[in-house]
Amino acid sequence: MQVRVLKQANPTSKKKILCTVMALVLAMVLTSLLIAVMGHNPFQVYYSMIEGCIGTPHRVRQTIITAIPLVITSIGVGIAFRMRFWNIGAEGQILMGGCFATFAALYFKELPGIVLLPTMMLLGALGGGLWALIPALLKAKFNTNETIVTLMMNYIALKWIVFLQYGPWKDPAAMGFPKIANFTDNAILPKVFGVHIGWIIALSLVGAIYYLIYYTKTGYEIQVLGESENTARYAGMNVKKVILIAMMLSGAICGLTGMIQASAVNNTLTMDLTAGVGNTAIIIAWLSNLKTPWMLVVSILFAILNQGASYIQTVYQIPQAAAEVIQGIILFCILGSQFFIHYKVRFEKDKYPVSGQGIAQSGLKNKEEVA
Repeated sequence: MQVRVLKQANPTSKKKILCTVMALVLAMVLTSLLIAVMGHNPFQVYYSMIEGCIGTPHRVRQTIITAIPLVITSIGVGIAFRMRFWNIGAEGQILMGGCFATFAALYFKELPGIVLLPTMMLLGALGGGLWALIPALLKAKFNTNETIVTLMMNYIALKWIVFLQYGPWKDPAAMGFPKIANFTDNAILPKVFGVHIGWIIALSLVGAIYYLIYYTKTGYEIQVLGESENTARYAGMNVKKVILIAMMLSGAICGLTGMIQASAVNNTLTMDLTAGVGNTAIIIAWLSNLKTPWMLVVSILFAILNQGASYIQTVYQIPQAAAEVIQGIILFCILGSQFFIHYKVRFEKDKYPVSGQGIAQSGLKNKEEVA
């Protein structure tokens, strides 16, 4: 018996829906068993998860706040992924974006908010863009492995923030505690409908990047380069220039996430600024098939899952590790469904069974072919 795995170029919508539904059903069954083992009613726990993320206006706002950085960061990494540049450095780009924005918040705090906030946004985008430009230059000039370079730069960015937190930017009023001073009110993003304006920025980016990818020359070049570098060169495109522009834009959007989180959520810069958003955004980008409207939807679903898991952890006294296992099972099943969407598994009988008779027949056939 042989097992063959065949790639499907264009899976049908029906197959995508069917595989996703089956993955969700499997996830529910597995998590229900785990919840039952812990001594809880699975249906009550699932209801509580929904209640924990949309049960009250406050919980809805918290879910939106959780979704905002996921939407923006997934859009950022999605741009790089479209041209097959594996940007695994979103965490570092977020940190550097937050760092540049914090510089403005600390040293220009006398400016009015209407001037200071746009300055922080521009510097945040610049910080993330410049940090992403380094691996882009190395890739364009020396053809380095962008996956390794962007990943290693995450640690450099993290240690740089630690240095600032314990050194030059340490707040003298923190009584020796390694902390950067909180932002003044004019450096904090305002709220609209009870949520900081990051949600407006996120929605604007969804529309703007969708337009860029599908209706501009730059977006077309990014897509062609993602399909084939040789085709891009044959069409007369400047491949190095496209790589630099796309990565600068990718990093700038991730850097904007850092500014938003530092200003509106943390009100300061810390080493925990990213909270794993950069890594989660990679999963969201792939599950969304690199389409920005779907990134919005998937990010909200991830935020609901995250908020729901936190809520049941408090209500049912479920250990944090168990809540994370529940999240992991659901994500594993959903991600695993992608394999069955894009590949077909086929079982075939061996043409020549491995046996004495089979070997003899095979040898006889080979002799006849030689003759």
